[in-house]
Amino acid sequence: MNWNSIENNLINLSFALLLITLIIYWTNIAFTNLVIFEKLGRKLTILINLSISSALLIRWINNGYFPLSNLYESLIFLTWGLTTVHLILEYKNKSKLIGAINIPIALFTIAFANISLSESMQKAIPLVPALRSNWLMMHVSIMMISYATLIIGSLLSILFLVISNGENINLQGSASNYTIKNMEIIYGQGNIVNTNKNQNANIILKQNRMDLLQSIDNLSYRIIGLGFPLLTIGIIAGAVWANEAWGSYWSWDPKETWALITWLVFAAYLHSRLTKSWQGKKPAILASVGFVVVWICYLGVNFLGQGLHSYGWIS
Repeated sequence: MNWNSIENNLINLSFALLLITLIIYWTNIAFTNLVIFEKLGRKLTILINLSISSALLIRWINNGYFPLSNLYESLIFLTWGLTTVHLILEYKNKSKLIGAINIPIALFTIAFANISLSESMQKAIPLVPALRSNWLMMHVSIMMISYATLIIGSLLSILFLVISNGENINLQGSASNYTIKNMEIIYGQGNIVNTNKNQNANIILKQNRMDLLQSIDNLSYRIIGLGFPLLTIGIIAGAVWANEAWGSYWSWDPKETWALITWLVFAAYLHSRLTKSWQGKKPAILASVGFVVVWICYLGVNFLGQGLHSYGWIS
């Protein structure tokens, strides 16, 4: 049995299913009454996750090490992480927005791994000495899962900015205050004052928009709040591994430097939210910057072709 062929077929199947799932989730956003699409999208995402899990397991068994030794394997693992976090969040929050914004990123990630990278970069090769450690699974897997979590949280912040049209919106207590204000307009001393259906419809639309923005903002905050501790643990594990492999906890390698920048960006975001010094637009912009920084940290520095993380460079 050709296990490499089975692995490739599973990755190709995942790519095809992601494309179909993308269409389903976006159609479900456009036609909100199609409940069957929501269930179908979730089931297909589960199938995608199982397909990628099987491909990674086959690669692990065939090569005798956890499949996170090169860029191709980390991209496939990141796709698995994105779909895993997506399923957990969708189960907990029952929000179809998560799938609508996450599936395109997962599709891009697996497409880049499967199409853009050469066959030589996709092949499993013997581990370089620095990777022959039990820290490989802990450090790299936690970093990948933290990236997946932070990417989804940041995407929700970008969605917040799009829906709010970049306006400064005071979310703290805005929903209740807005409702009270509208009730004062519509009702007076228990009697309905003169108003028309268009005004009522406009009030309802604005209220729904504010509720949606509040929901997106809170969800983004909670997801980033989950991803940040994972990023912290991953960086600490990497420092310990670096000391074991290279004799130094920190070497200001491009990967290490951008990991620190990523940590500082999201630390600033969480600080602003916890202290309530910022809310609404400003932290959303900061999280959107974090989205770019995560990709620079993970993928961008791989184009530099220098540093201690030489096994991940793009040739």
